[in-house]
Amino acid sequence: MILEQVGEEEGGPAGLVAPPANFGMVDAGVYRSGFPDAASFGFLRGLGLRSVVYLCPEPYPEANAAFLEAEGTRLFQFGIEGNKDLYVSIPVDAIVGALRVLLDVRNHPVLIHCKRGKHRTGCLVGCFRKLQNWCLSSIFEEYHRYAAGKSRLSDLRFIESFDVTCMRDCMLRLIYRYHDCLQKSKRLQYDGNEVQVTSTADSVSTWRDAGGAS
Repeated sequence: MILEQVGEEEGGPAGLVAPPANFGMVDAGVYRSGFPDAASFGFLRGLGLRSVVYLCPEPYPEANAAFLEAEGTRLFQFGIEGNKDLYVSIPVDAIVGALRVLLDVRNHPVLIHCKRGKHRTGCLVGCFRKLQNWCLSSIFEEYHRYAAGKSRLSDLRFIESFDVTCMRDCMLRLIYRYHDCLQKSKRLQYDGNEVQVTSTADSVSTWRDAGGAS
């Protein structure tokens, strides 16, 4: 996808604005991609990002960091090593920490990225989909689509085994508002063994019953 950017002055030269590689929309206010380069900065500026979730252990490049600082965008880094070994586990704490950022609408709009937007990003999005009660077949189909023929069995195993109950405390404290995909009166609520969408009144009542308010 390439967009045309009109010059600041009327009749000024037009430029091209291109998204980062493997770019896609996860949900309202949540995006994913490969590593952004300078050519995609104009596109990202148009998203009005408040936050970036970076899933690689390497230091963020100076040019990218300077762009985020200029735009007032906050960087959240969760260093996950890229590994093809079936027996090397993805750190659950890093995924849980990144999910906490995604669930807090104060961080939206937010961009998730690793190097190519395939494996580490795919694992995080897959776990996010489990919180949304997606079935595994749909989660895996999305993962395969962005992995572009380079799917990793270790990633799929991690997504399948990820236990959403480990997000219980976070879900009881954060109210995740679905902007356009659900009615404004809806919230994402953890209840027992599953996450479900309830009305605002029900969410507040459940939260109080669980001891969230005195």
